[in-house]
Amino acid sequence: MATKLWDKGFEPDKMIEEYTVGDDRELDMRLAKYDVEGSLAHIAMLEKIGLLTSAELEELTAGLKEIAAEIEAGRFAIEPDTEDVHSQVELMLTRRLGDAGKKIHSGRSRNDQVLVDLKLFLRDELRQTADAVKTLFDRLQGLSEQYKEVLMPGYTHLQIAMPSSFGLWFGAYAETLVDDMRLVAAAWHIAGYGSSFPLDRTMTTRLMGFETLHYNVVAAQMSRGKSERAAASAIAAIAATVGRLAMDVCLFMSQNFGFVSLPDNLTTGSSIMPHKKNPDVFEIMRGRCNRLQSVPNEIALLTANLPIGYHRDMQLLKDILFPATTEIKRTLSMCDFMLAHLKVNAGILDDPKYDYLFTVEDVNRLVLEGVPFREAYKQVGMAVQRGQYRPTREVRHTHEGSIGNLCTAEIRRKMERVMAEFE
Repeated sequence: MATKLWDKGFEPDKMIEEYTVGDDRELDMRLAKYDVEGSLAHIAMLEKIGLLTSAELEELTAGLKEIAAEIEAGRFAIEPDTEDVHSQVELMLTRRLGDAGKKIHSGRSRNDQVLVDLKLFLRDELRQTADAVKTLFDRLQGLSEQYKEVLMPGYTHLQIAMPSSFGLWFGAYAETLVDDMRLVAAAWHIAGYGSSFPLDRTMTTRLMGFETLHYNVVAAQMSRGKSERAAASAIAAIAATVGRLAMDVCLFMSQNFGFVSLPDNLTTGSSIMPHKKNPDVFEIMRGRCNRLQSVPNEIALLTANLPIGYHRDMQLLKDILFPATTEIKRTLSMCDFMLAHLKVNAGILDDPKYDYLFTVEDVNRLVLEGVPFREAYKQVGMAVQRGQYRPTREVRHTHEGSIGNLCTAEIRRKMERVMAEFE
C-alpha cells in the first residue's frame, strides 16, 4: 500500500482528497520522465556530498533508468492510492531496492521536485513548439516565393486600398512568426533557470542542463507561476498570429472574395445547401487560437496577489497550461497541413471592381513624370469622380519588403538567429 510523502499516520477525508487532487494524477503523467531526470541529477549530488554511497548511487541510477524505460514504453502508471508522480517513482524504487529507494528524497521537498519537473517539462514543450513554428514558417516562406508574382487586393478598413500580393501575404505571416518566436525563446530562457534544490545546487543545475540557478531559494519558489505565465504568453502570441491567418483564409474562401480554395476533401458541406464548401478547419483553428489567448490571463488571475511561498492554488497551473501546450502544437501542425493544399486564384485583379486599386500607382507615375503630387492626386481623383478612370495596371515596387522585393532571405536569417537561442 502506498503512503504519502507527508504521511504522519493519518489519512485525510476521502472527499477532501478527491477535491484537492482532482486531475493531478493524470496531468502528472506528462511529468514522469522529467521527475526521473531530476532525480538522477539529485542522487548524483547526494553521493558527492556523502549522503549516498557509490554503491547506492549505482543501484539507484540503474533503478531510475529502468523506470525511465518503462515510461518511454508506456508501461508506467500512477497507482490509485499514490498521490502523485513523485510518490510513484519513490514507491517503485523502494519496492525494488528497499531502504535505498527511501533516500532519494533527502534534501528536497515535493515542491522542489514539482518546480524542477515543470521547468524541464516547459523547456521541452517550448522547444517542440519552436520546431513546429519553424515548420510553419518554412511553409509560409515557400508559399511566399511560389506566389510572389500573383497580385491581390490590399485593404484598409476592409476597403480596397492598393495592390498587394500573395508573396506579401504569406511572407507577412512568416515574419510575424519570427516576433512570436522571440517570446518563445524568452519563455524558454525563463524556464531554463535552475532548480531550487538545496545542498550542491550548482551541480544539479549543471547536470540538468539549466543555464544558471536561482541563487535566492525563495526566489526559486517564487518562480512557480512565472515560468508558466511566460510560456502561456508565448503560446498566446503564436495563437494570435495563426488565428488571424485562419480568419483571412475563411474570408478569402468566401465567394465574395474568391482568392483561395481548398480541395473538397478538406472542406465540409451543409445539410440543406448543396453548394456549400465550408472552411471548418480554419474556423475551428480560429476558435482554438482565441481560447489559447485567454490562457495567460487565467494564469494571472490564479496567481494574483498570492503571498510569498508555496500555495496549493499553484497545482491548478497544470490544469490550465498542459492542455495549451498540446493544443498549440496540434494547431501549428494542422495549419501547415492545410496550407500545403491551399490553392491561389491567380487572376483576381482581372475583375474591374479592383480597378481603383491602382489609383496610387497612377498618382506616383505622374509624379515621376514631373507632375506635383497634389496636382497628380487631383487629376486621378477627378477621373475617379467622373467615372473616367482607367488604370494602367502597372506595379513597380522595388524597395525592401515590397511586392518586388520580399526580402525572404533576410527574414529567414532573422528566424535563424532566434532559433540559435535554443541551442
